[in-house]
Amino acid sequence: MSRRACTHLLIQRNATAAIGSYSEWMLQPDSVPRHQIVMTPIRSILVHLDGSTHAEARLRFAHHLARRHDAVLTALFAVAPQYLPLLPLKGDTLASRMAGRIDPGHRAHAYELVLRARTWGDVAVDWLELQGEPVIPSFARRALSADLLVLGQRDPRDAVGFDVPGDLTEAVIIGGGRPALVVPFAGAATPAPKTVLVAWKSTPECAHALTASLPFLRAASQVHLVCASDNVDEAFPAPVELIPYLHLHGIDHVHEHRRLDDSGAGRAILSLASETAADLIVMGCYGHTRARELVLGGASRAVLDSMCVPVLMAH
Repeated sequence: MSRRACTHLLIQRNATAAIGSYSEWMLQPDSVPRHQIVMTPIRSILVHLDGSTHAEARLRFAHHLARRHDAVLTALFAVAPQYLPLLPLKGDTLASRMAGRIDPGHRAHAYELVLRARTWGDVAVDWLELQGEPVIPSFARRALSADLLVLGQRDPRDAVGFDVPGDLTEAVIIGGGRPALVVPFAGAATPAPKTVLVAWKSTPECAHALTASLPFLRAASQVHLVCASDNVDEAFPAPVELIPYLHLHGIDHVHEHRRLDDSGAGRAILSLASETAADLIVMGCYGHTRARELVLGGASRAVLDSMCVPVLMAH
């Protein structure tokens, strides 16, 4: 075998390792993330519903996705009570106290949306609701059986939206381990993006997001790739093994950009998305718990706070 052929073979092998080959990762227990990265078609979509004014747009977005991918759509109504009394009454359980303080108007609004969605055609729409259960862990548990989640960006101006925990979106992505499309409360949101920006970093989180985005990347007209790094002067704008990996999946229309400084990556990603007219951003979601509170990574927080196009995230 020639030296050139050996080099090409090495690149292909590195590409498989970087993206998370299931068989190889199974043989490396120290490297296996909590949720395995498996390339599957989108057949099951779980969308979050609440009583907010943005719930209908989120459901329509998920419905269009389900139609395009021939997927089953499940709408999960999940909100938290506005308050709980400090001292329970005799015979009260936490579940009954929580269920009794959820605004019935919010549930009625969400259920009416699902009934209307069933008339839109071509997609089976199921209804689920959390009844007196802790919202975030219960939502994360139900997310485990979905191929893709559709969640909403928090709108600080929507008072009704405050019946949802403020960190629901990021907590479900991190706790459930499933890829999620986060829909912005303002700006355009298309379920069939033509221009996709991939924000890459050599981490399992990014590998998971990239794998989940393959159906969207293959259908896009343009794919822009930018890498975050501590060294913005590195010679190669993308890891040498990443482009061959994308080519293996039929994604040849990749435009590479200069590396971003990792310290300000979130703002730079949003700026580049605007410059390239991207209608989808793909990136990892980074976070950890500290003293029982979720601490989100800087880039993840910046993008979730200021995004104007859908973002596909994975942990």
